Amino acid sequence: MTSTTLQRDTLRFITCGSVDDGKSTLIGRLLHDAGAVPDDQVAALRDADGRLDFSLLVDGLLAEREQGITIDVAYRYFSTPRRQFIVADTPGHEQYTRNMATGASTADAAVVLIDARKGVLTQTRRHSHIVSLLGVRHIILAVTKMDMVAWSQDAFDAIVADYLAFAEAAGLPTPVAIPVSGVNGDNLVQHSEAAEWYAGPTLLQVLETLPAAEEMARPFRMAVQGVSRPNLDFRGYTGRITSGVVAVGDAVAVSPSGIRSHVERIVVMGGDLDRAQAGQSVTLTFTDEIDVTRGDVLAAADAPLEAADQFEATIVWMAEAELIPGRVYDLKIGTRTVPAQITDIRHRVNVNTQEKLSARTLELNDIGVCHLSLGQDVAFEPYAANRELGAFILIDRLARATVGAGMIRFALRRAHNIHRQPVKVDRRQRAALKGQKPAVLWFTGLSGAGKSTIANLVEERLSAEGRHAYLIDGDNLRHGLSRDLGFTEADRVENIRRAAEVARMMADAGLIVLVSLISPFRADRAMAREMMGDIDFIEVFVDAPLEVVETRDVKGLYAKARRGELLNFTGIDSPYEAPETPDIHLLSSTCQPEEAAKAVINHVRAWL
Repeated sequence: MTSTTLQRDTLRFITCGSVDDGKSTLIGRLLHDAGAVPDDQVAALRDADGRLDFSLLVDGLLAEREQGITIDVAYRYFSTPRRQFIVADTPGHEQYTRNMATGASTADAAVVLIDARKGVLTQTRRHSHIVSLLGVRHIILAVTKMDMVAWSQDAFDAIVADYLAFAEAAGLPTPVAIPVSGVNGDNLVQHSEAAEWYAGPTLLQVLETLPAAEEMARPFRMAVQGVSRPNLDFRGYTGRITSGVVAVGDAVAVSPSGIRSHVERIVVMGGDLDRAQAGQSVTLTFTDEIDVTRGDVLAAADAPLEAADQFEATIVWMAEAELIPGRVYDLKIGTRTVPAQITDIRHRVNVNTQEKLSARTLELNDIGVCHLSLGQDVAFEPYAANRELGAFILIDRLARATVGAGMIRFALRRAHNIHRQPVKVDRRQRAALKGQKPAVLWFTGLSGAGKSTIANLVEERLSAEGRHAYLIDGDNLRHGLSRDLGFTEADRVENIRRAAEVARMMADAGLIVLVSLISPFRADRAMAREMMGDIDFIEVFVDAPLEVVETRDVKGLYAKARRGELLNFTGIDSPYEAPETPDIHLLSSTCQPEEAAKAVINHVRAWL
């Protein structure tokens, strides 16, 4: 069993700040002076002139050594007689902010470095703000390279005053400020004779005396990572205990289902335990046969978890492509992954002034407060109460790349007040009355490719056969339901969401729904398909080259776009992402609309 002493005596901290503030050098020198570097490694740190380059202890990537910067998060472990440490050296470059957030997400303390020659910079403020958002409880302000300003107390005091004013406005923990030199080791482990005016503690003294996180004092929580079923006589639920203590016989509640039972066994490698605590990976069995799956969270029955599907959260955006409200992302919280949309950006934070700014989107490294809507309930705690059950990441569904990190502030009240109303007549009965199987045919393609013409012909033929069909045309939609939307990427996503929602309801009524929209982005068409659930969704790609549709240009839109009079026009200054595997592919430049309509009818007739 993991010992309680190890949990209490281990401090996790990060170094952060602007680029070239000397983070790697400071950590390397700290490790060296604390006696945590073997003699053979010390020899390898010498450069061509025989001088020690302490940054090489943590700059492990070849690209980092070549450029003299930190790119990835470098973790190092060391100990002193008083405490064990895990230190994360995080990158200072703006484009690697995501790496810095990763390192801060598990830290108890942050050493914020400021170059004495440069003072407080934008990246210093950004990193400090992220440190605060991620719940880091202690900040140590290390004013570095003091030897390069002749150990000027005035320079040190001015930087500390500047940072304290920022910290107070940002709601940061009050920092401990230390003047240091990473190269020479001043005030890292030993007090510096060069700064006689400084009488405070060294960096190591502060690190050794900071209180570490007390995970065991919180209620029991464990996210279920998997179900263990080695034989018919055993069913256990595996995971790592994130907080608290659990013992055999304890009452446990499963979230979000609310099911309750009692712990029968606590199984670990090598046998059973009577109790287990935060940080241990265990398998739990229960006295009752209950339904528990990966992504559920086990909690103490006397302190159950809340579950919701709508939240207000702070998001740090980490992708080059901007955040688009309404677009569906995958949200991973704990061990559960669910679809999610940002429904509203409440404001963006100016990291320099702490001013709250209005925003329609978030760009790389922006920090904003947003409302989210999830595809299903998830168990959670506010980030301020539980960092593991209140943090999430957002994943681009096509690229499978992490694009944002978020911290839940609270569940929205409407998440608890709004419930689905059951109805007596279902889709199957409505469809039976019409003698058909409902479906959604989604026509996509460039403007002028022939989508509306072909969709009109398909609806006409379906009606002639006695089918109940309805066409939702993009232009008609913008005269009514979407008349308030423009043509930014965010507005286009919302337009597609509205069209898909209407199509879903009409298909639920038993209709065959035809939707004719440019819908240029694969992610948004995937969103529309997912919104249909078990309703048949047929993607029809009306394919015509740009040079062909420009010659058609009945509405003169391409000509306006070429003259710069029409911005964000698909095919000109906004991209069109062609379907990779459409259900129906129509080459409208080489066939007549009647032939294309007939091909669609022939494709769908089998299941109508």
